Amino acid sequence: MPQKTTVAVGSRRLGLTNLDKVLWPEDGITKGEMIQYFVEIAEHMLPYLKDRPLVFTRYPDGIYAPAFYQKEQPKPTPEWVRTFPVFHKDAGRVVNYILVDEPATLVWLANLACLEVHPWLSSINSLDNPDFAAVDLDPAEGATFDDVRVVARLVKQVLDSFGLQGFIKTTGATGLHIFVPVRPAWSYDSIKSAVEFVARMVCNAYPEKATVERMVSNRTGKVYIDYLQNIKGKTLVSIFSPRPRSGAPVSYPISWNDLDTVHPGMFTLKTAPGLVKRGGDPFLGSLMLKQDLEPLLRAAQGPVR
Repeated sequence: MPQKTTVAVGSRRLGLTNLDKVLWPEDGITKGEMIQYFVEIAEHMLPYLKDRPLVFTRYPDGIYAPAFYQKEQPKPTPEWVRTFPVFHKDAGRVVNYILVDEPATLVWLANLACLEVHPWLSSINSLDNPDFAAVDLDPAEGATFDDVRVVARLVKQVLDSFGLQGFIKTTGATGLHIFVPVRPAWSYDSIKSAVEFVARMVCNAYPEKATVERMVSNRTGKVYIDYLQNIKGKTLVSIFSPRPRSGAPVSYPISWNDLDTVHPGMFTLKTAPGLVKRGGDPFLGSLMLKQDLEPLLRAAQGPVR
């Protein structure tokens, strides 16, 4: 593959550079191959990015070299790339976030070595009111993926008891994410309180393996249920986003029926496009479902701690 080339992506023409640069050294996967992945996965990934401010982690010299987290739009940004300004009171400044609404934007970002893509839980149409509540299951040292599966099932049972449907995906690392689509009618603080309530119910039921302990050294052997991801401006990695780990894994949507048979290593930059084309996307229904969080919020005001 040439080091520099110009390609057509839809109606755009993009200049690509350093295509032979190896980003995943153990796997020999180059930037050019990552760009090709984003081309193939774009139709499946774009619905989850639409109208959401995005944050990126860039790895210009590969996954083991220094990386950096980017919120502000890169300079220069092509005039056709959509951006959205958000004033951050704590920083006292406006951040111009990239919006991805066409494959060419994904390819442009991939050429900048934007390996990880992190969308907000809310969209620009209702920035202060998320339309997803997120449960992040992160196994600590000594916990296994089987432990994560068990904790995920318990989260599902709690959600089921409140008539809420959760959608599950691998993180691309060692954990799982459960997303609960909701009407954009509640604040980030309310969403966080609801997810904390779910987390504490699970921990009360299964203290041997589930924890909300914030100190990492106190989580050994347990699955951390991170409800604090539901804070405005915090983000979780997007469905289909690659991760900077050996094997080039990606965050991948799975069905609850398949939870006991899947493992994170199944879903990689090389396997994901074919898998989703053959098997479909069980997460897709989350984009059309807007659920009522009031029963859970009322319960969260009770004594469970």
